Amino acid sequence: MIDPVTKFRYPEAWASLCENEEERALVESGRAVLTSSGRILRRGFTTGTTAAAACMAAIRSLGAKDVGSVDVRLACGLTFPVEVTGRDGTASCFKYSGDYPSDATAGIEFKAKFIEFCDEAVLEAGMGIGRWDRDTPRFSKGSPAISATAMDCILEAISIACLSHGRKGARVSLHALNGESIARNTLNGRIGVLGGISVLGSTGLVEPWDDHLGQDSVDRARRAERAVITTGRIGLRYARLQYPDQEVILVGAKMKQVLDSRNEGLTLFGLPALIIKFIEPSVLVGSGFRTVEELVTSENGTGVVRSSIEQFKSMYPGHSIALIDRTGRVLGASA
Repeated sequence: MIDPVTKFRYPEAWASLCENEEERALVESGRAVLTSSGRILRRGFTTGTTAAAACMAAIRSLGAKDVGSVDVRLACGLTFPVEVTGRDGTASCFKYSGDYPSDATAGIEFKAKFIEFCDEAVLEAGMGIGRWDRDTPRFSKGSPAISATAMDCILEAISIACLSHGRKGARVSLHALNGESIARNTLNGRIGVLGGISVLGSTGLVEPWDDHLGQDSVDRARRAERAVITTGRIGLRYARLQYPDQEVILVGAKMKQVLDSRNEGLTLFGLPALIIKFIEPSVLVGSGFRTVEELVTSENGTGVVRSSIEQFKSMYPGHSIALIDRTGRVLGASA
C-alpha cells in the first residue's frame, strides 16, 4: 500500500491492521493516511482547494444549474470531488479539515461569483482574504495573500469550468466569510497579512498532524538505517531528488521529537522558516524582520544560515542539516 501524495510505502504490518475495505480505499486514494495501529486519519482540503471549488462551481452553475459537487485537480496532481452549493453563477464551499484537530480555518466558507467571460482566468480577491502590508520576497504590498500553488489551482479550476461553456476564461470574485475575525486566530497579523486569512496549499490537502501521526514519524525515523526528515511539501519534493537512496519522512513541526529519537543518522532538510525558528527561537528578535524568509533573503541572510547550521551541529552532533530555497537550491549545509 503506497500513499499517492507522499509516495511512502506503508509497512505491511500497518496495512494488515486495517481490515476495513472502505478505509483502505481512502488511504490508497490519498484521502487518508494510515498509522502504525491500523487506524486511518482523514486528510482535509486546504483553503486553496476550497476556494478553487467555489470558483469552479460558480461558473458551472450558470444557466440555473444546481451544482452540488465539483472535481478539483489539486496541486499534488490528484483529483478529488469537493462538495459545493452553486446556482446562477454564485457558489459557496465550506472548508473540510479532515482529522486535523487544530485547523484554525476549519469550516470557513468561501463564496465565489461569476462576473464575466474573458480571454483568461482572472480572480478578484475580496473581503476576508488578507493582503500584504509591505513588499516581501514573493509578494508586493497590497497583493492578496494567496500562495502561488493555490492561485494556480484556482485559475486552473476557473479555466476548466469555462470549457463547458465553450469559453477560454472568466473573471470571478472570491470572498472568505468572517475571514478577518478567523485570521485573528492565525499568525497572519504577526507576519504582515492584514484584513483576512491566507489562501494556501502546497499539495491541496491538509495533513492530519496529531500526536499519533507524529509518533509514527518517530517510529519510521528509528527504523531507518539513514533518513531525511523534512517539514513540508517543498522539502519533501527536493529531498527525494537530493537523497534518492534514503527514506524521506515528512515530520511537520515534530522536529525535536524525531531528532531526539536517535543519536545519529538523520538529515534535517527543508526551507529555513520552521527549521531556523526551531534552532534559534528568538532569531527575529531585534532583526527588523517579521519572517524568517525575509531575514534569510536580506544581506544578513548568509550569516544567519551559517550561524543556524553551526548551532544545529552543536545541538545534534550526530545528525546533519541542509537548508534550501523554494527552487531547491542549497543555501547551506553541514559537512
